[in-house]
Amino acid sequence: MTNPTTADPVEKMYPIPSLMALGLQHVLVMYAGAVAVPLIVGNALHLPKEQIALLVSADLFACGLVTIIQALGIWKIGIRLPIMMGVSFTAVPSIIATGTNPDLGMPGIIGAVIGSGVFTILVAPFFGRWVRFFPPIVTGTVMLIIGLSLMRVGVNWAAGGQPMIKGPDGMIPNPAYGAPFALAVAAVVLLSILLLTRVLKGFLSNLAVLMGIGIGFAITIAAGKVDFHGVADADWVRVIHPLAFGWPVFEFWSTLSLCAVMTVMMIESTGQFLAVGEMTGRKITQRDLTRGLRTDGVGNIIGGLLNTFTYTTYAQNVGLLQITGVLSRFVVAAGGVILILLGVLPKVAFVSASIPSYVVGGAAIVMFGMVSATGVKILSKVDFATNRCNLYIVAVSVGLAMVPVVAENIFDQLPGTVGKFLHSGVLVGTFAAALLNILFNGVPAKEPQDTEQHSGVPAQPTPPEMASNSPAA
Repeated sequence: MTNPTTADPVEKMYPIPSLMALGLQHVLVMYAGAVAVPLIVGNALHLPKEQIALLVSADLFACGLVTIIQALGIWKIGIRLPIMMGVSFTAVPSIIATGTNPDLGMPGIIGAVIGSGVFTILVAPFFGRWVRFFPPIVTGTVMLIIGLSLMRVGVNWAAGGQPMIKGPDGMIPNPAYGAPFALAVAAVVLLSILLLTRVLKGFLSNLAVLMGIGIGFAITIAAGKVDFHGVADADWVRVIHPLAFGWPVFEFWSTLSLCAVMTVMMIESTGQFLAVGEMTGRKITQRDLTRGLRTDGVGNIIGGLLNTFTYTTYAQNVGLLQITGVLSRFVVAAGGVILILLGVLPKVAFVSASIPSYVVGGAAIVMFGMVSATGVKILSKVDFATNRCNLYIVAVSVGLAMVPVVAENIFDQLPGTVGKFLHSGVLVGTFAAALLNILFNGVPAKEPQDTEQHSGVPAQPTPPEMASNSPAA
């Protein structure tokens, strides 16, 4: 990376009060997305409120720690640009599929997250050679699949939970599923987000999802539907204990599923790194790219050890850089410090964990839908007019990926290893898209490597973290 000059906006230092205020702005932009992931995963796994609160605290703490590493750098880790890191929605389907397996649960999730982190660190130096196998036709298809896979989760939470719950004699219909009040609140949250997005401008528009959730939460509080049990008894300060759910369980297929997701996320991160490099006037070299992608892997390892999930660049914060023109990496690092402080405040986590699932569900429909919309946006760059084979790549990949989504038990009679592979729609869709692209379009040609500028890395259109992680998606 070029040596910073005195006029380099990346190296600009602000007075401490300004630094913290500008850092808080970054936190506000990404807070809703950071909190939504542990809420959705915790609810999907039917964890008690205390454990969901632990997930929220651990997530915020890890977000802050990984952001500081990315912005300031440690040894050969961290791209040293104003990059905000956060927990990713992209991996949620794979995480939920692992966690709902009674043989794996949270220890299986932690093992898969750590394993995918090690994979990311190992492949980061060679990623420039692999990225050619993930052109827009593959990346866009995978993003479309991820969004469609997530939508079932969002719809169920908007309806108040799962349609079937455990009863004394097995699974029984959930009497609260589809309750009019839950549907009404979810609809209010959805409409609020849309109206706020339409009316608000600039920075405030980035808070539309956060405000929408706040409106829905206020309605449920006024209706007496919120249980604040545990908030008063929670400590004001709590240290995050590693491996609170026990030692990680490393299961091959769940780890492979997250590794496939991380491959797509590395492509997204690459596009964001190049975008920020262009904004700041810095040329992103292969070495810079490797350091930045290593941080994704280190973030996963840190996240796993601290009881949370996968981490990547938050696109809405990249957008905030463009809006404000404040490009200092120290501002982003200050945001990381604020996130760490929020992570050790259990009362904040308990309040977040008290938000009913249907409130989050109303926002999830927007955020998850935006994941698919981002996939469509990426696919808009693909030539479907003169190359009809690209239509088959999308059609077959999406069709195969949706099989386990619409028919959960279809592979139950297959051998265990095969069934586990086919049960992950994201994993099947990713492999199908990559292989079909090779079948129809051939093995992508190697592009020459530039010693100064990483070559052949497509700057993706707005990556899915804009939606999949974003409180402003």
